[in-house]
Amino acid sequence: MPVTTSTIIPVVAPVTGQMINLATVSDSVFSRGLLGAGCGFIPQTDQIVAPVAGEVTMIAKTKHALGFKTKNGLEFLLHLGLDTVELAGTPFRLTVKVGDHVAAGQLIAQMDVAAVAAAGKETTVLLTITNAAERVHALLLAASNQVYPAGTVIAGITLNLAANHEVGTIGPPATSTATLANAIIQAVGGPSNIDSVIHCMTRLRFYLKDASLANDVAVARLDGVLEVARASGQYQVVIGSTVAEVYAAMLPQLGVSADDKVADSSDLPPTQTFFGKVWRRLSQFIGVMTAAMFPIISLLAGAGLLKGVLAAIVGFKLLATSSGTYLVLNAVSDAVFYFLPVMLGFTAAKRLGSNPVTLAVVGAVLTYPALVNAAQKASTAQISFFGLPLMLMNYTAAVFPMIVAAWLGKYVERGLKRGLPAYLQGVLLPILEVIFLCGVILIGIGPLTTYLSQGLANGIVALYRLSPAVSGLIIGGVYQVLVIFGLHWGLVPVVINDLATNGHSYLNAIISLTMVAQGGAALAVGLRARQARVRHLSVAAAVAAFCGITEPALYGFNLKYKRLFVAASLASALGGLVAGLLRVNNYALSGSLIGFPAFITPGVGIGPNFYGYLISHYGTLIVALGLALVLSLGQHFQAKSALPTA
Repeated sequence: MPVTTSTIIPVVAPVTGQMINLATVSDSVFSRGLLGAGCGFIPQTDQIVAPVAGEVTMIAKTKHALGFKTKNGLEFLLHLGLDTVELAGTPFRLTVKVGDHVAAGQLIAQMDVAAVAAAGKETTVLLTITNAAERVHALLLAASNQVYPAGTVIAGITLNLAANHEVGTIGPPATSTATLANAIIQAVGGPSNIDSVIHCMTRLRFYLKDASLANDVAVARLDGVLEVARASGQYQVVIGSTVAEVYAAMLPQLGVSADDKVADSSDLPPTQTFFGKVWRRLSQFIGVMTAAMFPIISLLAGAGLLKGVLAAIVGFKLLATSSGTYLVLNAVSDAVFYFLPVMLGFTAAKRLGSNPVTLAVVGAVLTYPALVNAAQKASTAQISFFGLPLMLMNYTAAVFPMIVAAWLGKYVERGLKRGLPAYLQGVLLPILEVIFLCGVILIGIGPLTTYLSQGLANGIVALYRLSPAVSGLIIGGVYQVLVIFGLHWGLVPVVINDLATNGHSYLNAIISLTMVAQGGAALAVGLRARQARVRHLSVAAAVAAFCGITEPALYGFNLKYKRLFVAASLASALGGLVAGLLRVNNYALSGSLIGFPAFITPGVGIGPNFYGYLISHYGTLIVALGLALVLSLGQHFQAKSALPTA
């Protein structure tokens, strides 16, 4: 059938800003053109205008996306920012509703660009033609990387018009929505494996009872599916503009009525059991921790490597600890971990929507030298805050308190905005927020973790005296869980006391092999990942763990891909059992693979204890790597989720 072209249809800039090529957008679903041809804008103002003349056909519940249809049958998607669905509509104010007819360049919305950026989201405004493949003969775009005022013509479109094809009658894909819905259900493990399902603008989001039952390859091959990914505890299937129809067809097949459906991902999905709710919240908490840590993983890994190299150089007497070179390099490696709360406050705040600079200051307060010194003298000196007693602890390298502070920060900020006059907010709000959050940590979270860690330390010491093998199994299996919540600090004084009074520590030998296990699990990512950046980061994280620094492996990969953490925990539990049976001993505050000299018995040299170290530690490495490779079959390791939060 011959194809003819129509006159040129103009498209205007939806916002004043720099126009960018869609291929350069960080979200691969948009950059790969899966949602149609188009372009992006880096906004310079808050005003959003209609890109074309036509009807408003769709508005997301969270106000971050709008759909338009022209009289020629072109369908446009206007997406305000990336991952902005998580902001629940707060930064957006719309002046149109579904069914309204708009003119090109007409004001349709206000987007608080500063608020979006402060929440840690990309502000890029995306404009795509979702039915470009069927309708568009040619798309002529203005020059990229230029600033265009809102309402300025930036593109012209000519249409494909087949002789027997009427405008606006694009048919459904070859696969009907009901058939596609059923095929997806079966490929993710059947109705019994689906805890709940929601949808957003472009994809279905499943909460599965057993994610390992989902067949990624089978789902991805279905006609009508654009992309598959696992992220944020969800199994995500990208459908595109017809996702609502597929979702609606899926509901009756799952035995769910239309009245019960969850229409937007900003709502909480239904949960059938108490344990399901607990697991989901735990997954969300871990997701926040890993997302907050990921931007600084490479820095942590490098610092860990540097610490390991310094330990080896000093151990072989190649460099004195009193030399200036050592002091500077040691400061570089230590500062990254010492001031971890500062960096973590910034990244966690961006992830959770609180003020990043304010939370960085909270981290700085917790690592303030005077407070650190006071914590070291806590057994002999007591201090109070507004009359409330403080039980100080060392918050350097702390993770859990900063995550809680970042989560709490956005609510504190909202409360202060309501309570303070507008003319005082600019001066008083940030400092009052810092004071309140520091007080919560120092009075509440600090004592709680201190009491728990001390209790755990006493219990573990008693258990080890009762049975080294059983305690090795338990400590090896749970130690890195204690690290996640900051409860491992209770064991540090026990180890130091053992080394100071007895000259050795069985407990530190078990802790040492948990580091090896985390490194082994992260190394599996390096062997499996397809992306070069992921391979390089995971190998660096593994080497850092072998040097005694587990944070890059733990937060960068093993918690993000939970099966890896399970593999590492099982391996370290078995390694702890072996270390307990062999009574492996540690003679210095060092460990993992780089700290092998700490397992050479003083006055004896290489003997049974060192051989026990080799068996337990390298055995743990082999088991962790093997288990991680097996448990991660079918797992896709990515530097960043390929899916947009649309």
